[in-house]
Amino acid sequence: MGKQFDLLQGTLDMLILKAVSLGPLHGYGVLLRIQQISGEQLEIQQGSLYPALYRLEHQGFLASEWGESDNNRKAKFYSLTAAGRRRLHAETEKWNRMASLIASILRTTPEQI
Repeated sequence: MGKQFDLLQGTLDMLILKAVSLGPLHGYGVLLRIQQISGEQLEIQQGSLYPALYRLEHQGFLASEWGESDNNRKAKFYSLTAAGRRRLHAETEKWNRMASLIASILRTTPEQI
């Protein structure tokens, strides 16, 4: 199976918030962290990542500050705000409820109808 999965709308935002909740990261670091914690199963495209980071920052879920990356380059580092922590918690609960519901539907047999 390839690393490309079509993510449901809103899922990328939740994954970004989760990655940043583990510690401040620069943009490319967010991409690498998602790959790492997915066991290399997800590969986020930079063209999707950076607009999502911008959107989450402007919605108040991420804060940023300029710093220096490991390779001595200027980089914008993102951290989770209190609103971001609340959003991550709410989205995680919503995701878990939906996953449970879908799993239940998929387990349905003809005898149960």
